[in-house]
Amino acid sequence: MALDNPAFSRNSAFSAQGGVAAAQDISAQQLQEMYNQPTTPPAGETMAIDTTIQKAAVSFGLLVVGAALGWVTTESMPFLWIGAGIVGFVLALVNIFKKSPSPALILAYSGVQGVFVGGISAWYEAINPGIVTQAVIATLVVVGVTLALFASGKIRASKRATKIFLIAMIGYAVFSLVNFGLMIFGATDNAFGLRSMEIFGIPLGLILGVLVVIMAAYSLVLDFDFIQQGVRNRAPKKYEWSGVFGIMVTVIWLYLEILRMLAIAQSSD
Repeated sequence: MALDNPAFSRNSAFSAQGGVAAAQDISAQQLQEMYNQPTTPPAGETMAIDTTIQKAAVSFGLLVVGAALGWVTTESMPFLWIGAGIVGFVLALVNIFKKSPSPALILAYSGVQGVFVGGISAWYEAINPGIVTQAVIATLVVVGVTLALFASGKIRASKRATKIFLIAMIGYAVFSLVNFGLMIFGATDNAFGLRSMEIFGIPLGLILGVLVVIMAAYSLVLDFDFIQQGVRNRAPKKYEWSGVFGIMVTVIWLYLEILRMLAIAQSSD
């Protein structure tokens, strides 16, 4: 309701008793002062690169702590990291559809997803020793190269590229759901489902893996661009958490895809 707006409730000119006479008491100078009021928060209350980095460091710190917990409890409490994966997915949806970013929910997502990442990493490591180190290095390289190219202005987000990215994301999501369904209902006995199929001797999972890494890199560009635009447009400081959440989701997704791609490559040797 309009009456809930503080700008209306504080001024008698907008009350039933005030009427036209109260409105006439507002001088031209007062009206001008109202229009001159800043539409953006003060400098200390707007997005900044350094404080966004600090928030990202805290989030990644929680991710690492959670990953350590998931790693050491993989064999003794496998339900922990599996349950963390489900909870992390729910928290991701909540954060995505929440109108205003919540630091607590974003930090909770980082910690819970860390448990899942640590657990599944330990599982992959038990089957393919050394694979986690390779995946971590590859992820850091992709993130570092993408950040360097973005900072230098070599790559930028564009409307056309973003449309292609969204279409590719929808297609990949549908494929992943179909593949998961086939594996759950026993329609395929391959370890990675349809990803184990070979095209000209190359596993489909490797081909998709390369494309997904490119998609994840562009997703990082979108995340960096969001933060840059927020700083430039003096967006409220709370939206730093939105930028951090975007980066967290993308980096976790990138790492898991690289981990699976390396596992498919080693299984095909």
